[in-house]
Amino acid sequence: MRPYRVRVTTTHLGPLTAARQWTRTHRLAADAVLASGALVCMVVGSFVDPHGVHGPAFGTRAPEPFSLVLMVLGAAALVFRRRAPRTVLAVTGGLALLELVVGEPRAPVAMCAVIALYTVAASTDRPTTWKIGLLTMAGMTGVSMLAGPLPWYAQENLGIFAWTGMAAAAGDAVRSRRAFVDAIRERAERAERTREEEARRRVAEERLRIARDLHDVVAHHIALVNVQAGVAAHVMDKRPDQAKEALAHVRDASRSALNELRATVGLLRQSGDPKAPTEPAPGLAVLDDLVDTFRYAGLPVEVVVQLGDEPAPRAAVDLAAYRVIQEALTNVRKHAGPGARAEVSVVRVGASVEVTVLDDGGAPAGPAPEPADPGGGHGQLGMRERATALGGSCFAGPRYGGGYRVHAVLPLT
Repeated sequence: MRPYRVRVTTTHLGPLTAARQWTRTHRLAADAVLASGALVCMVVGSFVDPHGVHGPAFGTRAPEPFSLVLMVLGAAALVFRRRAPRTVLAVTGGLALLELVVGEPRAPVAMCAVIALYTVAASTDRPTTWKIGLLTMAGMTGVSMLAGPLPWYAQENLGIFAWTGMAAAAGDAVRSRRAFVDAIRERAERAERTREEEARRRVAEERLRIARDLHDVVAHHIALVNVQAGVAAHVMDKRPDQAKEALAHVRDASRSALNELRATVGLLRQSGDPKAPTEPAPGLAVLDDLVDTFRYAGLPVEVVVQLGDEPAPRAAVDLAAYRVIQEALTNVRKHAGPGARAEVSVVRVGASVEVTVLDDGGAPAGPAPEPADPGGGHGQLGMRERATALGGSCFAGPRYGGGYRVHAVLPLT
């Protein structure tokens, strides 16, 4: 199953989203634009006198050349704020402290440190943000109050404390929101992957189940058709009555194969298709009919079924037991020697059903019908897969003294 994806272009989402996409793909250029804006704001702010007669006044003072150099250096450091946030914070913090101590009139170089502190808080965890934020706030505010040219209670000192605190809080909030959005996106992607994997797994299981059913049906009935056709060809001239009986068995086996194939292939239809097959799946209730087909083909089979008075096994166990017996008897008919005999037992033991199929191997020599092609061993693999899918087990191997043994344990629950 291929996931359905929708490609969204930024031209349909407005200029704000396009700007975000550009800043994500051109980080250094975006930081350079931010640094330029910060430099312009610092230079303009340095011409403002907050202590004017009628409030803040613009153009009543001019920054010193030393302050202009510090502003340029701080803005240049901001270009690399996302590449080395802590280093940029240390550089801008040092420049801001130098300006706070010797600058007169004071210039807003601390703006660079505020932006750098925001970047550090947005790119690290909360404990680190607390440590670095408190250290920056205490260091810059303390130096400004104790060593600066202004009184300790000046509004510029309080403004430094407020701006550094807000920068740390804003950076931490942005980092938390970004982590929240990333978690939601990751959860959605994981849910999408889980749905795709579950769909692929179910498709693979259904394909494997249909393949097992087709193998069981084809291997069983075609083997019987092959045997009966060989018998008919052998006795056609001398015993035509027996040849007619063998051909009748061929007709019955082929009809049964077609019916089961029709029922299996019908599972591949869509739910709305008409005339869906309604025949029940084979099970232990029709075990006698299955055994009779092998007896007609010349294989003596003894059957013992002891399920007690308990309710019948669930449909999956019933079908698995039937298919195991069908495949085991088919292998006996194809691979055992002439005169072979088989025994089938189905016994309820505790909370499971044990299915056992034994054969004595038959005679080591003598004429026998031409065996069918044993294939690649899909029959035994299918028996084990059926038992394992129900939480049980299946063993198939030679018996001591000759013959073969198939033993399957199928849990009832």
